[in-house]
Formats: sequence, structure tokens, C-alpha cells
Amino acid sequence: MKPVPTIDAHHHIWRLGDLPWLSGPQVPRIFGPYAPICRDYPIEEYRDDIKSCDVVKSVYVQTNWPAGKSYDEALWVQSVIDATGWPHANVAHADLADEDAPALIARLAKLPATRGIRQQLHWHEKAQYRFAPRPDVMNDAAWRRGLAALADHGLLFEIQVFTSQMADGARLARAYPDIVFVLEHAGMLEDTSASGVRLWREGMRALADCPNVNVKLSGLGTFVHECRAELMKFVIGETVAIFGADRCCYGSNFPIEKLWTDYKTLYRTFRSTIATFSDREQAAILHDTAARLYRI
Repeated sequence: MKPVPTIDAHHHIWRLGDLPWLSGPQVPRIFGPYAPICRDYPIEEYRDDIKSCDVVKSVYVQTNWPAGKSYDEALWVQSVIDATGWPHANVAHADLADEDAPALIARLAKLPATRGIRQQLHWHEKAQYRFAPRPDVMNDAAWRRGLAALADHGLLFEIQVFTSQMADGARLARAYPDIVFVLEHAGMLEDTSASGVRLWREGMRALADCPNVNVKLSGLGTFVHECRAELMKFVIGETVAIFGADRCCYGSNFPIEKLWTDYKTLYRTFRSTIATFSDREQAAILHDTAARLYRI
């Protein structure tokens, strides 16, 4: 297959001073020790990382600035875009349970690059894997009122959940058919035992039954802390079989994955795992789905 112009639908850039979770004392994280990335990761370094990887556009995803600073983060990202032309779209943050969430979303939507919102909802019995305070935040009436505001501005929602939360996620997607959902990190398969894979498949099928749910094939080294071709091939193959290539897109999760690999290795490994798909399916995963979802 000829080189396909690729869209990286999930990466981060950051300034260390704006990220207390990086600049303060290290606490256990889902991706393990992270001292090497406790520094600025500017757009110039990201663009150097993607050299020779056919990446022509990218999507920034929020990095959890301090509470109350969601608009400041989005404004900073917009300033980087205005100055450099990269990235090409922004997924901002909002606490959808906040009574002022609709007003914040309206302000965010006025920034040219804003395409969606991410609020990390993933909860796990293991404290290191946990981000949300409890597993069912998405069921709260106040939170759902905030989510509903996305439809008013044509913004998508990036949903990040574990297997045990997927049934709730499917119910949420069915309740809001006018909102596009993008499932983060291919459903975050952390339990690769036979029973763990079975439950993950069931949850993924429930989500796939909702036509407004799409999947980002990103963060596939999160739980093994390495770029592992066989795991990547398995997760991608299963996910594409369930959702179809037209609802799947590539994402690097850089610089998090830079903790254990370089961009070229990640990208070439990803490309090798999808080499058995048709040219049309590969083009969808690498470019077309992300171009549609993020309007770039």
C-alpha cells in the first residue's frame, strides 16, 4: 500500500508549569513511573517526533490543567495553532457536572479549533488505574445536563471507561443519539485473561450497537508499558471486527507512550498490524474516520 496521509487523533503537548500532576510529587499513575516526561513537550518536539511517519494532521486532547483552568488550556492550544498551524483540532476539558458547564462549553465552542470535550470517567478497583471518584458519574442528572450542552454546539464527547463501565456507556450513548462519542484507547483492555477479554468483548459489542459511538485505537501500551506488536494486533483486530474500520481511528497518545517507545517505532508497528486490512480499511483507520469526526 502506498503511504497514506495519516491523522494522529490523540496526542498531547504541554508546559510543565501548567500541569501540577507532572510538576508536583509523583504519584502512582496508570502508565507507570513518568519522570522522563516531567518537562515541557512543545509542538516543535512533537513535529520532530512524527518526521517520516506520514502524519499530516493531528488532534490535541486535554491534559488536565488545574480546576477552573479548562478555558485557559484551550486558549493556549489555540494560540499554538495560530502560531504554528499545529495541531489541527482540540478536544478540550469541561467538568460536565458543574452548573456553569453549559456556559463554559459555549465559550470553548467559539474557539476555532474546538471539536469536542473529554472528561475522564474511568474508574477501576485498582486505585492506580482510577481517575473518576466513582464508576457511575455519567448517570448523574447534573452531569448529563452538562453533556446535553455539547449537542447545541456540534461537539463530540470522548468517553474513557473500563470494561465494567461499558454497559453504562452504551446506555448513555443511546440516551443522547445526537452526540457523537469517541471511545478512548480501544476500551482500555487491562485484563487479558480469558474472562477479562470475554467481558471486554461484550462491552465493546454493546457500545458498537450504538451507531454514534466510534473508537480511537490509541494508548495500546498503557498497561504493559511497552510497544508490543502482538497485543496491538489483537486489540486492533478485535476492535475493527466489532466496530468496522469506518468507526475506528489511529491515535499515538504521545508523549505518554514516549515513556517506552519512540514515535516511529509506534507508528510502524501500528502500520504493520493493520497491513492485512484492505486499502480502504487502512485509509479509514489512518485518515478518513478522524477527518470526519474532527472535521479536519
